[in-house]
Parts: sequence; C-alpha cells; structure tokens
Amino acid sequence: MELYIKYNIDMMCKVLLQQQLDKFKINCKVTEPGYVKFKENIPMETYHGFIASLKQFGIEIVDNQKSILVQKIKNAIIEMLYADKGMQSLKISSYLSEKLGESYRTLSQVFSEVTFISIENFIILHKIERVKQLLLTENLSLTEISFMMNYSSVAYLSQQFKNITGVTPTAFQKIMRQKRYLEIK
Repeated sequence: MELYIKYNIDMMCKVLLQQQLDKFKINCKVTEPGYVKFKENIPMETYHGFIASLKQFGIEIVDNQKSILVQKIKNAIIEMLYADKGMQSLKISSYLSEKLGESYRTLSQVFSEVTFISIENFIILHKIERVKQLLLTENLSLTEISFMMNYSSVAYLSQQFKNITGVTPTAFQKIMRQKRYLEIK
C-alpha cells in the first residue's frame, strides 16, 4: 500500500523546530519562518546540543549578516509563492524591498553573491516546484494553476516548466500517473 501525501513545508518546519526547542527546554518564541527569539540566555552545552539536533534534519543555524538576509529573502519568496492569489500577484521587487527594508538592488546583489543564483532564477525554480506539487495534489486545470501562480499565460508556464524539467506539465502529469499506477500493481 502506498500513500501520496499533501504537506505544508512551512508548518512542518515550525513543528519540528518547536519540538526540538521543547526537547532542550529552551524558552523562546518562533516569530516567523526561520527566526527564533530567545527569551533568556541558554547554556552553551544546551545550545550546541540543540544545533547538533537540528543538523540531523538538515537545519542549520545562519550566523552571518549576508546569509541571514538571504534566508529572509528565501522565506519571503516561499511565503509569497504558497500564499493566496492576491499576494502572488504583487511585484516581487517591491514586495521584497518593503518586507525587508532594503532596496531591491541590494537584496539582489547579496542574494547572488551568497547563492550564486539570481533572485529571479530562484523564484522560477520554486514556482515550478509549486506547479509540480499543484499538478500532483490538486484537481486544478493548467489554466487555473497558471492564474494562481501569476503567469501571463498557460503557454508561458508550459514553456518555463519544460525549460526546467525537460517535459511539459501535461507530460509530467501523465508520467507521474503512470508511475503511480505501476507502483500500485
């Protein structure tokens, strides 16, 4: 028997983080994705144990200003891509500048310097991942997904999808259905 699961990565990370904080009895508040505010100082031994525990789940502590800013940019983009349609239709440069209190030029330069990819390419990659998730978990047409993800047309979405994955969205759906069918047998 197999199950196909729909999940919310942001919620999973928050729950996992909170579980680890509770495990180490750390008094703090998770204020936004990827940000924890400690209410009191904690012993270094506890802190190092907490960090080691997070590493088991692929979670790392970001400790320099540029990396922190990049993580905030990533969080804001992912928040935007998984939000309601109203938020996805905002202009990304204005949205990031306003949310993070920096010029888009500064954000873009720091992001590219730290990640070796542009903000635009990061967004495209994550939009395509979101489209793949929607194709597999939601009963939406490509037109609905295109509108939801703020593409100018279905053709543009299909072109971008094929450029990233090597197949069209329709072919991707067909391949995944066949794979599921073969796995069930």
